[in-house]
Amino acid sequence: MELDELKYQLNQKLATDHASRSNADISALLKKKTHSVISKLKRSLIIEMVLCILFFAAMLYVCFVTDYWSIRLYFGVFTVLIFLMTFVLYYFYRRTNELSNSDQPIKSNLQTLVSLLEEFVKRYFQFTMALLPVCFMFSMILSYAEPVEIPEIEKFSVKVFTARWQVMVFLGVYMIVLAISVYYFTKWYLKKLYGNYLNELKQYIAELDQ
Repeated sequence: MELDELKYQLNQKLATDHASRSNADISALLKKKTHSVISKLKRSLIIEMVLCILFFAAMLYVCFVTDYWSIRLYFGVFTVLIFLMTFVLYYFYRRTNELSNSDQPIKSNLQTLVSLLEEFVKRYFQFTMALLPVCFMFSMILSYAEPVEIPEIEKFSVKVFTARWQVMVFLGVYMIVLAISVYYFTKWYLKKLYGNYLNELKQYIAELDQ
């Protein structure tokens, strides 16, 4: 009985404390929580920008050291894409920073940020999946235009593949496995970097509506 009485008193106290809070207090508490989530979101964007810069430097290095024009063209194209991607990430980082420091009502800022984040994640995923077949076809065209001979790979392929159809089957299976792997990895990656924070922001918007 004493334990039940203690639980009852604690519940009563929590209910009283909640009731005594004004809407301004609740908004201030939510604003503090959203600032924490937005800080983590900006950290994810900074991590991606750093990775883009590193990949940009690595691909640019390959462009200068390789003797094959096909490899130079392949990595050169993706150097440009990564360069543009860095600017997109920076734009989203700046918009996130502006919304977090805006004097507009917190609910309006959160709704704008959520809409922006949803569109960003959606386009990010679509771009990644669309890039996969483009990369594959681009590499096939360039390898046909200027075959890159690597002795170790040549010896291995001669031993494993005895007919052209075997090579085609291998490439088909490889493409399917790669597509499935990239699909699930991208889903996990975007959820880890942005999806979890997006869900938290939606939850805070729902709390403001109550």
